[in-house]
Amino acid sequence: MSRTEDSHDEIGNNHIATSATNPVRKDAFDLTDDQKIEAIKKDVESILLTLGIDLTDDSLKGTPNRVAKMFVKEVFGGLNPNKKPGASTFQNHYKYGEMLVEKNITLYSTCEHHLLPIIGRAHIAYISKGTVVGLSKMNRIVDYFAKRPQVQERLTMQIVQELQKVLNTEDVACVIDAKHLCVNSRGIRDIESSTVTSEFGGKFKEAQARREFLDYIKLDTKF
Repeated sequence: MSRTEDSHDEIGNNHIATSATNPVRKDAFDLTDDQKIEAIKKDVESILLTLGIDLTDDSLKGTPNRVAKMFVKEVFGGLNPNKKPGASTFQNHYKYGEMLVEKNITLYSTCEHHLLPIIGRAHIAYISKGTVVGLSKMNRIVDYFAKRPQVQERLTMQIVQELQKVLNTEDVACVIDAKHLCVNSRGIRDIESSTVTSEFGGKFKEAQARREFLDYIKLDTKF
């Protein structure tokens, strides 16, 4: 193995992100979804054949197409900016001034180093500065940024930055507690460990607001 490959393996095995944004090429959307599915289908078929799988078997003959559709339409659908959820905001006419917390948002993502699942919960809080956002929109924002090859630290930051933009306030926080199957099912194979990341903006950088938020969520999530 070359020194460059060794370096890439070290980054991947230590789950290091090299960019605060998802590294996507400029030509990423030159192909249509159908064209991508057809190309990926052939690649998956090649991988399975190389592994010695008999693709004439009734159970397996449709696998390359299923995997290709899953990649494009589902697990990596969040790469497409056209699928970004609209986040309608409303005036906070009732003058609610305390923090709003949406906790235990189910999160499914994919580790960009081994393409294995990340499964966990996201907890979000914000303090309104005049506008509020529909509750389900927070779930949709989590889902959108999760549906791409990810690093958990980056995902946490992206959720906060998007809600700060939508709500026009810095007072947003997010904590994610998730299991990484690249740790749980391969390598060290530690099935008990999970990873916790956080991003605190505005008032949540202050100890009192941060403590209140963490008390609300208590990180007692079970998977």
